[in-house]
This record gives sequence, C-alpha cells and structure tokens, in this order.
Amino acid sequence: MVRQYLDICKCYNCKAKVFTQMPASFKNQIGKADLMVLFTSTVSHTMVSGAISEAKYNNIEIARSHSSSSSALRKILEERCK
Repeated sequence: MVRQYLDICKCYNCKAKVFTQMPASFKNQIGKADLMVLFTSTVSHTMVSGAISEAKYNNIEIARSHSSSSSALRKILEERCK
C-alpha cells in the first residue's frame, strides 16, 4: 500500500511521506507539511497522538480517515489538494 499511496499523491502533485510504524525520530521526519493524512485504523494510538501534537505545533491541517483504502486517500486529496 505504501507504493500506492505515494503514486496517488504524485497524481495530485503532492509530495508524500508514508509512515506505517512510528520511527524513533518521528517529530523530525514530519517536517512542515501542508496536510497530514491519518489512517486511524492502521496505526497505533501513540502514533496518532504524536502526529496530532506535531501537527498542532507546526500548524498542519489534519485529515483523518478510519479507512486506509486508496479510494479514501483519493477522496481526501480531491477535497483538499486542488
């Protein structure tokens, strides 16, 4: 799925970083994104909490989806990346 997420984002002219697990240097790797997409059903609560706190600190918009399907990502990007 990681490759599919990257390809979908590329179609919408969005650069993407995909995290399936929480790395040790998670805060440093998020950067200054315009949008953070969280698939809440597939990542740990700790990762969601860390991502939300970093998004708030860096003023990054958050889009949450319980589904981690490629169509869910497309829908989010259609709404927010035009």
